[in-house]
Amino acid sequence: MPFVTVGHENSAPIDIYYEDHGTGRPVVLIHGFPLNGRAWERQERELLAAGRRVIAYDRRGFGNSGRPSIGYDYDTFAADLDRLMTALDLHDIDIAGHSMGGGEIARYLGTYGTGRVRRAAIVSGIPPYLLKTDETPQGVPQEVFDQIADALTADRFAYFTEWNKNFFNLDETLGTRISAETVQDAWNTAVSASPTGTVACVATWHTDFRADLPKIDIPVLVLHGTADRILPIEACGPRSVELLPNAEFVPVEGADHGLCWTHAEEVTSQLLRFFA
Repeated sequence: MPFVTVGHENSAPIDIYYEDHGTGRPVVLIHGFPLNGRAWERQERELLAAGRRVIAYDRRGFGNSGRPSIGYDYDTFAADLDRLMTALDLHDIDIAGHSMGGGEIARYLGTYGTGRVRRAAIVSGIPPYLLKTDETPQGVPQEVFDQIADALTADRFAYFTEWNKNFFNLDETLGTRISAETVQDAWNTAVSASPTGTVACVATWHTDFRADLPKIDIPVLVLHGTADRILPIEACGPRSVELLPNAEFVPVEGADHGLCWTHAEEVTSQLLRFFA
């Protein structure tokens, strides 16, 4: 399996697992919490069919990547992405990030610039600033993040059963837009991730990206489900567009947070259009 080593913890390397398929202009796909690169399965097949090279990787702590006890912050996530891009010598690429992956895009482009990237897409991403404050009254209160971290610490296996109900809006989508088997696979992926990393990622969800977004001087597509119960649309998508110099906002009507699966056709068609 292909890996890029991005650091070390004590005697062990910290490796980032990636898959690299197809030919043509590269597209880098960054998954959301608590999944892995395979979450882009339905988009990857269409991008490959459209003649694109597709690179999907697993964030540290998730999937087949290393599971260190350190480095769960967006400066490190962006540095991991930069090392992957450098190792693969990627240029003139398109990049898409779902959920937490939107944070990698914001921090990477805000820190390392847009020299390697042609266009970017943020799909139900966490930017610009998810925490509820006097400046961001539409955000999520701190106690919600604390409750999630406490529940994951107490019993992450039980918590992810409840998580998936809101991730995919299962009361509306189960049996029509998503199968029970797919939900089970998402649960399996979530509980196989690093226990330390799983809990540590919660605090990253209210990272402040408001200084990163204005630096991004390439076109950015912002997609967000109007029925997202994990990252409320009013706190995320439209607020990011206000800060991005060159952005297009597309609300996905009725879509949940797991829209890359449940609303795959809508997401894929928008990516193919924007990256064309």
